[in-house]
Amino acid sequence: MTTTTPIPDVPPVATVQVSLSQRLKAETAGQHDRMESLMARAKVFAGRDHYARFTAAQYLFQQDVESFFDDPSLRDAVPDLQVRGRLQAARDDLADLGATVPDEPTATASVQMPAALGWLYVSEGSTLGAAFLLKAAQEQLGLSAGFGARNLAAYPEGRARVWKRFVAALDAQPAGTHDAVVAGAHAAYDRFGALLKASFKLDGSPSFTRG
Repeated sequence: MTTTTPIPDVPPVATVQVSLSQRLKAETAGQHDRMESLMARAKVFAGRDHYARFTAAQYLFQQDVESFFDDPSLRDAVPDLQVRGRLQAARDDLADLGATVPDEPTATASVQMPAALGWLYVSEGSTLGAAFLLKAAQEQLGLSAGFGARNLAAYPEGRARVWKRFVAALDAQPAGTHDAVVAGAHAAYDRFGALLKASFKLDGSPSFTRG
């Protein structure tokens, strides 16, 4: 007669939960790289005329994003929404540069929450990363956070602090909304890419991969 050593129970492998902010960063990485490539092709800081074209694209993108700011559901998701956005800053920069403020309708009339949160993610991410752009505007064009480059300036509380609050708001969103938020972020990147290409008359587009 043989005996069998009992096999101990093996606990199930825990499922790693990926936060919404982590998922957005991973799944839009290709889009982010594409924007950097487009910015390089546009030579944004080659002169004030080039920079004014970039600022016009910024203005139109902020117009799209801030069209959501009266949405009560977005206000509930991002309680400090009133401190965000750069539409007026871009308008003032264009005035400083002697450039015309674009007069175009928003491209987001049909966008609602939670996709709107993905658009805001792209806008807030660009604010966080704009420190390098502000430095270039200062060194290469003689602009500043008070003249011509307001739309690149940090929030009064600082970039990192306001960004961390936004990430906390993102990661508090229900799991069932995540797909729509990611889709909104992709649409926002596509929109800003289209605005850059139109403003600088760039043909074609660098390839990129969506996560």
